[in-house]
Amino acid sequence: MTQRLEPGSAAPDFSLLDQDGSTVRLADLRGQKVVLYFYPAAMTPGCTTQACDFRDSISSLQGLGYRVIGVSRDEPAKLAAFRERDGLTFTLLSDPDHAVHSAYGAWGEKMNYGKVVEGVIRSTFVLDEDGTVSHALYNVKATGHVARIRKLLGADA
Repeated sequence: MTQRLEPGSAAPDFSLLDQDGSTVRLADLRGQKVVLYFYPAAMTPGCTTQACDFRDSISSLQGLGYRVIGVSRDEPAKLAAFRERDGLTFTLLSDPDHAVHSAYGAWGEKMNYGKVVEGVIRSTFVLDEDGTVSHALYNVKATGHVARIRKLLGADA
């Protein structure tokens, strides 16, 4: 069983390449609130729905002081194409060896069409300015998830 993060846990640090090939370090984001979400693959139907929901909600999340960051196993070039194709206005990070996925508990066994497989567990983490997990949501659905996050954070109040 993959170890999962709980509210109050320190968010595991990371250093990953973004869609432009630039390095993004969690340590450099201290002082900012972050919505960090892990998704299976760029340009697939469910992941596109989820990414576009974040894109469409970005102003309300930014209005609350949150920076949205998506993480997948895709290479930076594919992330750049995904960002361009769908007009995504937030950072996408590449974790090809799924080490960061594993550190967050977003990699492991899951059910897929009735079979147990190992892969990405669609998950979202809300991190405070100190890098502490305030919310850890696992096995989320692509559709409707961003609305849940907005409600959780008070974006719709």
